[in-house]
Amino acid sequence: MPVKGLKPAALYRRCPTSSFGFRSTAELEDLDGVLGQDRAVEALTFGIGIRRDGYNLFVLGPPGTGRHSVVRDYLRRRAAAEPTPDEWVYVNNFEQPHRPRALSLPPGRAAGLKRDMERLVEDLRAAVPALFESDEFRTRLQAIEEEFKELQEAAFKTVQADANKRGLALVRTPMGFALAPMRGNEVMPPDEFNKLPEAVRKQIERDIEELQVELQAVVRRIPDWERDRRAKIRDLTREMTRLAVAGQIAELKRTYDGFDQVIAYFDAVEHDIAESVDAFMPQEQQPQAAPGQGPARAAAALRRYQVALMLDGARPAGAPVISEELPTQPNLVGRVEHQAEMGALLTDFTMIKPGALHRANGGYLVLDALRLLQQPYAWESLKRALRGRHVNVESLGQMLSMISTVSLDPEPIPLDVKVVLIGDRRLYYMLCAADPDFPGLFKVMVDFEENIDLTPETVRGYARLLAGVARRAELRPLDRGGVARVVEHAGRMAGDAEKVSVQVGHLADLLREADYFAGTAGHRLIGRADVQQALDAAVYRANRAAEQTREAIARETVLIDTDGARVAQINGLAVYGLGNFAFGRPSRITARVRMGAGEVVDIERRVELGGPLHAKGVLILSAFLGARFAADHPLSLSASLVFEQSYGGVDGDSASSAECYVLMSALSDLPIRQGLAVTGSVNQHGEVQAIGGVNEKIEGFFDICADRGLTGRQGVLIPAANVKHLMLRGDVVDAVRRGMFNVYPVTSIDDGIELLTGRRAGALRKDGTYPPDSVNRLVQDRLLELAEKRRRFGARRPDAADGDADTGDTKAAAR
Repeated sequence: MPVKGLKPAALYRRCPTSSFGFRSTAELEDLDGVLGQDRAVEALTFGIGIRRDGYNLFVLGPPGTGRHSVVRDYLRRRAAAEPTPDEWVYVNNFEQPHRPRALSLPPGRAAGLKRDMERLVEDLRAAVPALFESDEFRTRLQAIEEEFKELQEAAFKTVQADANKRGLALVRTPMGFALAPMRGNEVMPPDEFNKLPEAVRKQIERDIEELQVELQAVVRRIPDWERDRRAKIRDLTREMTRLAVAGQIAELKRTYDGFDQVIAYFDAVEHDIAESVDAFMPQEQQPQAAPGQGPARAAAALRRYQVALMLDGARPAGAPVISEELPTQPNLVGRVEHQAEMGALLTDFTMIKPGALHRANGGYLVLDALRLLQQPYAWESLKRALRGRHVNVESLGQMLSMISTVSLDPEPIPLDVKVVLIGDRRLYYMLCAADPDFPGLFKVMVDFEENIDLTPETVRGYARLLAGVARRAELRPLDRGGVARVVEHAGRMAGDAEKVSVQVGHLADLLREADYFAGTAGHRLIGRADVQQALDAAVYRANRAAEQTREAIARETVLIDTDGARVAQINGLAVYGLGNFAFGRPSRITARVRMGAGEVVDIERRVELGGPLHAKGVLILSAFLGARFAADHPLSLSASLVFEQSYGGVDGDSASSAECYVLMSALSDLPIRQGLAVTGSVNQHGEVQAIGGVNEKIEGFFDICADRGLTGRQGVLIPAANVKHLMLRGDVVDAVRRGMFNVYPVTSIDDGIELLTGRRAGALRKDGTYPPDSVNRLVQDRLLELAEKRRRFGARRPDAADGDADTGDTKAAAR
């Protein structure tokens, strides 16, 4: 039976409003759960619930399916019921300042520790100077000074007494102590000394030498006495400082009783304060510093008692849920900042800044997979943290040896976090194939559907989904017609009349745009016309290239026939995608045949404009022609196929049926109706198979025909398997209803060739031939004729080698 055109009802599936039990979405409650994502929700629940190493999640699916919002909602609900994790801080390591210590505290206590240490420092800055001004300290310090003075004076008195016995005096000079002869109670002048008898002078010199040895022994003991004095003063200072600190430290220990690490830290603080008491003294009493360095050095000395929080601020109860929008390596694992001082870059533990892993520790971290992989070393740092179950603050510059400056090696913090990566399917499978660590670290795949089956339950859920979107975005409610039109558009987005798209992001944008047009029209509700106006406006904003293509065809710059009949010429259809907009356009396909060795030349492929899928389609149709028409003799033709006026790449096999038709037209010398365009792939048995973009292809050819005027003889041949995918524009459906345009579903090459030529294809008879005057008979006869010519041509050249046969055939055909 000849193929008949589809009825209008098959071209567009309308969403009936009669089953809606509401007048507007304002009457509906928000949708509970997620529409049509049962697989993803089950995987998400499993991945969040299991607490084992490596069970992190990778959420995959196309953008706009609600992956981010669904994941965040589920994580927040789960996290709210979980205990709030401990907080972490970094404090100074007084023994190894380059390796700060990490302390863990219960929720809410970290900020308290920071405040307590700040208050301790402030109190000591007032208490320590006052303590050293106290009478007790002054008295004990004076006793030490007097003890030293008495010890020194006693030693010199002994030397002085020995000198006096020998008539010598111990005198203090600018150069130190010296011995000199006396005359009475005064030092003998040098001129008088020289007048003394030589024996007397020599005796005095011997006495001076002996006493000089005794004096040097005393002088050598002075540094020891000075060290003892300083040691006693230091001991006194420590004792007095501990008196000032002990009470406050004891109070802090009582406050943090039970936290052994914190108590040990307080002990280290108490010891260090006693050793570094100068830091709490007024600046004028501190050791002399270089010009301009005094205040900075004093501030740095007191920073050693601060507490560096690994949280940005107070967080709500429950486990944290952190989304890092810029997952650079420092933003993930933290960083150590530096400050310039006197031409050098310096740092300390207070300049440690937390990363997303610190903030998410004990909870969940959500990352965009593509953004993560785009950041240098971020992926490797994340894997290292997950494998080692600790987070190390790593300086990227130091790790790569890019800088040479003072840096820190903070103590690692134990890591307990579940990471959720969100990306597309291509990225997931690429990581599975290329990174051996990935499958072991992200064991849970959460796969979001982009399309779901269209059922009454789905439509009801869709209405509630739209109600929630409109309510959250503060948009006008939708009436029944508005809901129906959005559902119908969701079917067009899915490219299937039996399914709907669940790309919530795109639908939310559509509602915002429809709300705008409803507002400009003064409508209280978003109706069908408002949704349609928003869709039309979106197409108009994006279809400049499509209009230019139509204009080029209308002005016959690009040659496309939409009427009449031509041999070896057919209209193929292709889809062009530009960003988020796709449109169809026809392309003229032509064929030439001659005697040859059975080769079908794909010109597009020869000049590297055709892709591998297109080349595959040409090879398949060649195999079909050979199997059908030359099963018992050589396929003695040489044919060429080309997309005329094609200056870009061609790929895909959706034109293989059109190429088969045009080859059969060239062989049978039967003209093809130019008012028909063709899409569909073909297999080796001559069956026409489904293709993509069927709606855009039909509309693309329809627009060309409409520009030139519809005649009722125009239409498109599509695979019958694509009928269920039809969701055509209203003007196309209306033209079919009026009999001005047709859409023909074909299942085989025979169906299509009959429509295109107006002649029956013909079935193979028992004698291996086709009925006379049928298309297949004309093709078969032509191929037999070419085979016979090739045989006769070869017989005239008995000396020709088999390898030269193709060359001879080509030259004969050329003659």
